[in-house]
Amino acid sequence: MPGASPRGTYLLIADDLRKGIKKGSFNDTGLPSEATLMREHGVARTTVRRALEILEKEGLIHSAPGVGRLVSDGSERRPLAERMIDLIGERHLTVGDLFPSEAQLCDEFSVSRTAVRSALATLEGHGLLEAVHGKGRFVRALPPSTTDS
Repeated sequence: MPGASPRGTYLLIADDLRKGIKKGSFNDTGLPSEATLMREHGVARTTVRRALEILEKEGLIHSAPGVGRLVSDGSERRPLAERMIDLIGERHLTVGDLFPSEAQLCDEFSVSRTAVRSALATLEGHGLLEAVHGKGRFVRALPPSTTDS
């Protein structure tokens, strides 16, 4: 961006991206990468990140690990581990039942395998799941919300 802006360059970039979001310019492709935004606006990475942070706080965009920043569709943005815990109740799984595979979870939640593995590790850490080498993950205990009903 040529010349300094009294308003703050990151705010101008956020406005520019906000206009593109409202037009639907990023619905299919997601937002441009930080490097692309840096080149387009002639600014440092921290300036771009400040602009993106504003849009995230407004709920207009979200970060998808392994994908980039996407326009939010208004869907629930709870942590993946919480949404995976809900599967136990939704599918009426009981102790000893097979939990969906990593590949199934990636497809269902549209996230990367790394994100799924991290969430599974959280569930295993809480004692809800147990991994059996070569067989999969099994429900080890029911979350409190499914045992109350």
